[in-house]
Amino acid sequence: MKRIILVGKPNSGKSLLFNQLTGLRQKVANFPGVTVELKSGRFDQYQLVDFPGAYSMSTLTRDEDIAVEKINQALLDQDTSLIICNLDATRLQSSLMFGMQMQALAHQYGKALVFALNMIDEVTRFGHQIDVAGLSRDLGAPVFALSAKTLDGIAEFKTAVIQLAAEADSSNLNTVALPPLDYSVQVKQSRLLATQYGMPSSVVLKKQNAIDAFMLNNVSGGIAFLLVMFLLFQSIFTFATPLMDAVENAIGVSASFITDLTGPGMLADFLNDALFGGLGSFLVFVPQIMVLTLIIGVLEDSGYLARAALICHRPLSYFGLSGRSFIPYLSAHACAIPAILAARTIESPRKRLITMLTVPLMSCSARLPVYALLVAVLIPDTRYLGGIVNLQGVAFFGLYLFGIVTALLVSLLLSRSAVTDNEKSDMPFILELPSYRFPHWKPLIHRVLSSAKQFIYRAGPVIFAVSLGIWLLGYFPTSAGGLQDSYLGVIGQWIEPIFEPLGLDWRYGVAILMSFLAREVFVGALGTLFGIDGADENIAGLAANIQADGLTFGAGMGILLFYVVALQCVATVATLKAETGSARLVGALVFGYGMLAYLLAMLCAQFL
Repeated sequence: MKRIILVGKPNSGKSLLFNQLTGLRQKVANFPGVTVELKSGRFDQYQLVDFPGAYSMSTLTRDEDIAVEKINQALLDQDTSLIICNLDATRLQSSLMFGMQMQALAHQYGKALVFALNMIDEVTRFGHQIDVAGLSRDLGAPVFALSAKTLDGIAEFKTAVIQLAAEADSSNLNTVALPPLDYSVQVKQSRLLATQYGMPSSVVLKKQNAIDAFMLNNVSGGIAFLLVMFLLFQSIFTFATPLMDAVENAIGVSASFITDLTGPGMLADFLNDALFGGLGSFLVFVPQIMVLTLIIGVLEDSGYLARAALICHRPLSYFGLSGRSFIPYLSAHACAIPAILAARTIESPRKRLITMLTVPLMSCSARLPVYALLVAVLIPDTRYLGGIVNLQGVAFFGLYLFGIVTALLVSLLLSRSAVTDNEKSDMPFILELPSYRFPHWKPLIHRVLSSAKQFIYRAGPVIFAVSLGIWLLGYFPTSAGGLQDSYLGVIGQWIEPIFEPLGLDWRYGVAILMSFLAREVFVGALGTLFGIDGADENIAGLAANIQADGLTFGAGMGILLFYVVALQCVATVATLKAETGSARLVGALVFGYGMLAYLLAMLCAQFL
């Protein structure tokens, strides 16, 4: 299939343009060891490939190295018909610097190129007009003004791109030997064109600076940041509760209906205990993952995440980190693996290593079902301020905050130890602040649904396999007196002394050990265990079953802190080993976090 490639600088509306052209029918390809991500989708009879944003073809980071390498490979490919270079109409000079480099490469490789002058609605809103025909004439390439957000000019652009790609396929563009474009010349040309056609930067920055005067102020900005983070974690519990109740009720109704059809017997026991009790208990918490993805997506698309990184730079520097560490830390609340890879954007090897080693202490979405279950068991559903503030949500915030504080303390220790290298010199902290914008909801909702789908596909088979194994071991031998006399009971009682100091019996010990495959297994394993133990009259209502069983507050808090600290994800361990190149270092990290988690759980059980 012939290919059209889409390139441009970050924060220029390129991804939204890609979504509009492909209709969100896309696939994502990740490259190991970097945050580079290629998205591809069907556009008419062509494959449209969205390359990661780059400021220049002259690279500074490994991410940019891979991105530029993939762009060059695409330019060499005979199947590449056309290059779409996305320009930010509100920041024309910086976009043109990259665009002119791509134009020179297009001539060199004999490829057709078209410029998409995106965000034209923002220019119009500021009362400015861009002479598109004149800019096209001076650039020597077609330029189309459009807005991927409001869809202005999109229909005309689609038609023109298909026609230009077809013309490029039917013609033989010759490779042109051009000398490398001098960087100073490029800067001068892009500045001249931006001055002639673009709107003054002061117009764009006037409103942005007015907001930043509050958001980046030492006092008001810090308060706003803490408030945003608090609302983020509060919303995980408050906004997701109706969806969680709906899923739980649906699972309960489905379980009752199906088991009534099967009648009593082994099949009904399997459906009740392993399927609905194990896998069903896990599915109840998927809405919270969706809410987390939604809120982080809103913060990212609005332009606030870059400000948060800037706000955090000075305090993070005290702990041996960089402001850029904030992005991996925040994204780690979804999943630690891409967060570890995102640390590649940190220029300092020392700070990059410290960030990667402490990212697992951020509470990822896999911990979310564990937190939600035990918080519902231990903390009453008390609401304040007309229901806006939920005591369980405050407990959630406390758990996430505990993980962040622990990560900072570990970072401080590592930055003053010999674990990291002695490289002290750092590049200046440089960060582009994108314009404040309202998120575009269609791709954002698609991202939310996709995150839930990927989470279920990744964790679901593991949950089901563990639930099935636990059910088989707990159900047989059928001549046994009950769960305690089953194969699983014998294994559990053998390991029970390890968990007795934590105030836990063997059932919790089995669930914790099983969750070293994946943390969310804890919920499914407990659901299966309590189901086998005769709690199937309240299918998927695992919190009520645990409360009835009498879990103490100290033991429950111990489990929560254990899951905050312990490194229990095999995939995260493998990623850390690949990124650090040291199995010994990662092994010491797993052991150290495990011992700290066990000690915290024991202290909670003994003194709370």
